[in-house]
Amino acid sequence: MTMAMDDIINKVAASGIQTLDPAVFLPAAEDLVVFDLKPFLFRELILKEKDFREALKTHDWAVYQDRTVTICCTADAIIPMWAYMLVTSYLKPVAADILYGSRQDAVRQMTRTAIENMDAEPYRDQRIVLKGCGDQPISEDAYIALMKKLQPVVKSVMFGEPCSTVPVYKQKKG
Repeated sequence: MTMAMDDIINKVAASGIQTLDPAVFLPAAEDLVVFDLKPFLFRELILKEKDFREALKTHDWAVYQDRTVTICCTADAIIPMWAYMLVTSYLKPVAADILYGSRQDAVRQMTRTAIENMDAEPYRDQRIVLKGCGDQPISEDAYIALMKKLQPVVKSVMFGEPCSTVPVYKQKKG
């Protein structure tokens, strides 16, 4: 018994489920620069105020022009709060944004901000699958932010791929 091509139905496509890939909210790698305090420390351990201030004065700040910069210190050193503030004062005139933390911390912050700023209206009354597999790792807080943003407007949210989903939320009928 043979089946005609017209008899094959793509049930996933016919279901009306929309797939949303959280990776679309990740910042582009070139948009983020790390400013590490470690090279500015004496023996990469101690912050000497006079030397630190002089190094910042002569640093090329143009490399941060219109980019998001995250300030961190990869050395196991005690950094006074004013040092972060001083670096920020130099970055403020050139950087698009300034964050604190590792590259991973900054990606998480930027992703969360992009999700919070997204327009949820195109998803109103839709059945959504939040993609669970991809080339780039997506943090748990991105999925949490997506749930917070989508839950008030969608019919349902599932996790995974359209062909294999885990139900997460279903709107209660009024």
